[in-house]
Amino acid sequence: MKITRFCPAKINLFLEVTGKLPNGYHELATLFAKINLGDLLSVSAVPASDTRITLQITGPVGKFIEPDQNNLVYRAARVFLEHFQLHAHIDLLLDKHVPTGAGLGGGSSDAANTLLALCEIFGKDKESLMSKASKLGADVPLFMYQDTFLKGEGIGEKLTPIPSTGPWPFVVLVYPNTVVSTQGVFARLQLPSQDAILTNISNLDKLVEYIRCTAPLTEWKNLLFNRLESCVVPFTNSVRNALLDLRKTNTDAVLMSGSGSTVFALVETEKDAKNLIQMLQNEERTVVLTTFYRSSTNENNGNKDTSYGRGSPQSVC
Repeated sequence: MKITRFCPAKINLFLEVTGKLPNGYHELATLFAKINLGDLLSVSAVPASDTRITLQITGPVGKFIEPDQNNLVYRAARVFLEHFQLHAHIDLLLDKHVPTGAGLGGGSSDAANTLLALCEIFGKDKESLMSKASKLGADVPLFMYQDTFLKGEGIGEKLTPIPSTGPWPFVVLVYPNTVVSTQGVFARLQLPSQDAILTNISNLDKLVEYIRCTAPLTEWKNLLFNRLESCVVPFTNSVRNALLDLRKTNTDAVLMSGSGSTVFALVETEKDAKNLIQMLQNEERTVVLTTFYRSSTNENNGNKDTSYGRGSPQSVC
């Protein structure tokens, strides 16, 4: 049986670091949003007396990634078989479009969708895999959910879906063709004060409600926040330049995603988004227009809906 799945990337509309655990991991308070930039994964699998996993990677980013046993997709397939004590021949084909080290969660999405495809092929319940997913990577559980928006706590694995019907803003991504090391970013982090953390958690709760109510961007754009910007922007010229160029366009809803290096802007109309791309595009960066991802389109066929953006601002609450 063959399953093809679209693997959406994500951006963080909010990211505060609330603490550090004894094992070195940091605790977060974040709001994830899946987007319509992503990879395409095809999974073929049949039961067998032994186990064989093959991985082929194509696409514009594929040449930068090794299709070996350390790849998250390969590891996810291995985890699935070990968890359910199965043997199978599995062929994986990953059409890779999301850059690595970009703060977009591409590898985590690929891993999660490998697990989901194999669950469908073998008739297994994905719920029993959630703890295994978090061991593959802190963002992997996020992509085990169908929802577009999810609040993340803990190390990002404690997730609360945020229902939101849209319409939503358009998203302009600016990837400065730079890989940022997450480990290096957190090494530079100084934890905020408890007062700052409490204030920002309150702001996150407000932002969650605005998203839930499909409030217009003008009501919540000032709540966008990323603690890790201060650990990346002063140290990475390409990210700093992309962020400054975005802000020079008088676009208010501008932020770095995750631990970088991608920065993004939220824009009300497609016309304004396209104008923004013309102003920002140059040989040093990749600029992409996309939309927030409608999760119901992913199941079974790998299709994605790119036909919507924000219409007239409105609130449903």
